[in-house]
Amino acid sequence: MKRILYLSYDGMTDPLGQSQVLPYIINLGKENYTFHLISFEKPDRFKKNKSLIKKICLENNIEWHPIKYTKSPPMFSTLWDMLKLNQKIKTLGRKNVFDMIHCRSYIPAIFGLKYKRKWNTKFLFDMRGIWADERVDGGLWNLKNPIFKIVYNYFKKKEKQFLIHSDHTISLTQNGKKELLLNQDKNDYAPLSVIPCCTDLNLFKPVDRDSNSFIIGYLGSLGTWYLLKEMLVFFKKINEKIPDSKFHFLTKDNPDIIFNYCDNLGIDIKNILIEESDREDIPFKTRNWNFSLCFIKPSFSKIFSSPTKQGELMAMGIPIICNSAVGDVDFIVEKYKSGFVLKDLNKVNFEIILNANFKKQKLIEGANQYFSLEKGVMSYLKIYRKIC
Repeated sequence: MKRILYLSYDGMTDPLGQSQVLPYIINLGKENYTFHLISFEKPDRFKKNKSLIKKICLENNIEWHPIKYTKSPPMFSTLWDMLKLNQKIKTLGRKNVFDMIHCRSYIPAIFGLKYKRKWNTKFLFDMRGIWADERVDGGLWNLKNPIFKIVYNYFKKKEKQFLIHSDHTISLTQNGKKELLLNQDKNDYAPLSVIPCCTDLNLFKPVDRDSNSFIIGYLGSLGTWYLLKEMLVFFKKINEKIPDSKFHFLTKDNPDIIFNYCDNLGIDIKNILIEESDREDIPFKTRNWNFSLCFIKPSFSKIFSSPTKQGELMAMGIPIICNSAVGDVDFIVEKYKSGFVLKDLNKVNFEIILNANFKKQKLIEGANQYFSLEKGVMSYLKIYRKIC
């Protein structure tokens, strides 16, 4: 039995942890691997969901070590979290000999590299995105501020060390992999594989419609990257053509963010539906969606992104309408005829969109081919077996 130390700065009580961490390690745990999982948990979500995650981990022989996530002040909170993470790793290292440290993103990777050298163990760099550039592109780090510039340069230096000294690196997208390989000697980096954000196809299945209304949907958070105003403008134009159409949001974010935009744009809020949803309820709550919007702020760092919702929506037979230049989204939509890629949000042919006829089964087959959780697990398993 191989022992894996899995480090995640995302929480298991967050939707992302439940969709993009636990399903993988539960299945890998059936293949002669045992996991110690360290994650950072937001206090409100931890309070609400800790019993569920503890139960899941207990049933699957996962040793879960949650750490309280610190939100503020900026940077100092991250340093404090890093100190806590280092202490927890040292404590576990006194009692266990780990065959590999699986590091999800950059903060954990700092310690993956450190303890690879200290313990002579294997280090898997699961990069998830190009983190320092995401902070800049998202407006979180202003490089005109000398402190942020120093921090940015530190992480770019560490990034290269991770790519060179890890035993294997995982990118979410083919476009991201190509970008990484552009400016390096082919012998510099560790082996590099692509595994997108996969989907539990046993959970995300289509549910029969029970409404004839035309409904545009949106799934997930409304945070840094999503172009909410542009999506509402798009819906307003749909609503002008189909007056009884609705825009249905499934989000845990504050509804006032949406309503404030509606006021400014002159959108009648009676056509806006907003509700929260637990992960297992998403297939039922999206059953009447004609399309789902996914407009993401394009930037350099976004070519490394794999939107989790894309595979989930395809698996439920819901076509997406998205903008271009985000990860491999364009390629996937075009290959599997699973929606529309808008090259210019100001030049949209609504007649083509409203008259489109997508076959649910084709979308579901595409999700099975590209986003299958089982295929994702097999890809990880090959890497684990190779380097562990």
